[in-house]
Amino acid sequence: MGAVVEVKYFNSFVLKKIATADNNIAWNGSDGIPDDVNGGYPVVNVPGGVGMPSDWAIEEARIRGGYNNTSTDYGAKAYLVEDEPNAVIRFNTLIYSGIFNSRTGINNTNVFSTADDITKSADPANGSVQKLYAEDTNLVIFQERKVSRALIDKDAIYAAEGGGSVTSSNLTIGVIQPYAGKYGISKNPESFAIYGYHKYFADKENNAILRLSRSGIDEISAVNMKDFFRDNLNNLNTTAGVGSVLGAYDIYNNQYVTSLQQYSAPTVVPEVYNTLSFDESIRGWTSRYSYAPQVMFSLGANFYSVQKTPNNALKLWKHYDTRAKRGTFYDVDEGANVTFILNAEPVRSKTFKTIGYEGSNGWKLLSLSSDATGKNLNPSNSALELYFDQSSGILSYYDGEYVINPANGAAVARANYQTTFGTTSPALPKYYAGFNRKENRYVSNIVNASTPMPGEIIFGEAVSGIKGYFVTGVMATDRTTDAGGEKQLFSIESAYTMNNGY
Repeated sequence: MGAVVEVKYFNSFVLKKIATADNNIAWNGSDGIPDDVNGGYPVVNVPGGVGMPSDWAIEEARIRGGYNNTSTDYGAKAYLVEDEPNAVIRFNTLIYSGIFNSRTGINNTNVFSTADDITKSADPANGSVQKLYAEDTNLVIFQERKVSRALIDKDAIYAAEGGGSVTSSNLTIGVIQPYAGKYGISKNPESFAIYGYHKYFADKENNAILRLSRSGIDEISAVNMKDFFRDNLNNLNTTAGVGSVLGAYDIYNNQYVTSLQQYSAPTVVPEVYNTLSFDESIRGWTSRYSYAPQVMFSLGANFYSVQKTPNNALKLWKHYDTRAKRGTFYDVDEGANVTFILNAEPVRSKTFKTIGYEGSNGWKLLSLSSDATGKNLNPSNSALELYFDQSSGILSYYDGEYVINPANGAAVARANYQTTFGTTSPALPKYYAGFNRKENRYVSNIVNASTPMPGEIIFGEAVSGIKGYFVTGVMATDRTTDAGGEKQLFSIESAYTMNNGY
């Protein structure tokens, strides 16, 4: 449809503009001719709608419409013909934009000039680029199966003899130089953490936790934990669900903390998780924790983690706060426990009679069991079953403390002193059903709680000691002795005798 609009100068022209049915302008520009200057004529009928007076607008060819004023022009028109205009995903390539200069106000971060060489590609055989880290004048590139470094704003020139020297260059990213070793970050960039010149990350494909330092890449998971990480990393991202390897550096304890988490479905808490810490000062894995965070990070001198609540809210937690009980994570009071093995002369059969430890008050023995010392024929199904000795649990020093009530001869535990006698320290002889303290050490005899094998002879109502080549036990903190306070455990020992006459 055409329309006649009267204009004053011959050098002006009329441009028809299309608007949508809801009167929104389809392209950037003015809203058209106002109604008070005959903008409503002619009325364009829209199918199913009403006419819109803003369908027409005047644009003039000269500035301010003056007869001799400067005429506008199309100017230079930049265009580019692409043979393949479809998008291409280059998973192994880095692309960089123009610079940002805060001093001069230049911001070209959205400028990607095809006239410049703005891409740098890594070896596609090593998988996609998962993580980039800029360190001084180097760029560390983490691919799935390789870790490399590239020079920033400089390049390396190599002689025929193999030596190299660094020279300034106008290259944004220089030569990509791989680190020794077929290691990468797999698809777990969330495992990356840094402290000083140490960079930590996980390589799930190699079932390893790695550290990149000035000496190169070291496999820290091989420090007495190779089997553990081989099994647990290999089970992540299976057909059962999605897994992640979360990593952070704990600045408070100077430890790298990693959390291996397996989800069978998008739930709040992972069904299976293992959270561990690696200490550089002793070059070993020191602790396992009973919490599974969504995020971990250090800020200042403190270590924090974030956890989702059942209603999907996020809560921020500060670790090592003296106002919280030790062994308490995310409002769950778990306490602490240590698994130990006593294996002196492991090739000889022994009877372990006592157990003692050096440390602070408040530790109890949860369990103590020997290795499989024999086979038992189950009469119900004629199957051979492994037989081993195990002991009863042993209470901590205060939890096992009791006195005899002179009024009725009943035993009264320390926790009930106040109720029974009206005081927390009755002037009565104290006895101990758990660990006893002698020469500043805590000791106790071992009471065998095993089911006897057929034909085994038992003397008396209880058997002291357990038999085996070695024993495995678990020490744990109680929750009554200085609840939430610091408890130290330095060493564990056992008195034993040799069996079989030697």
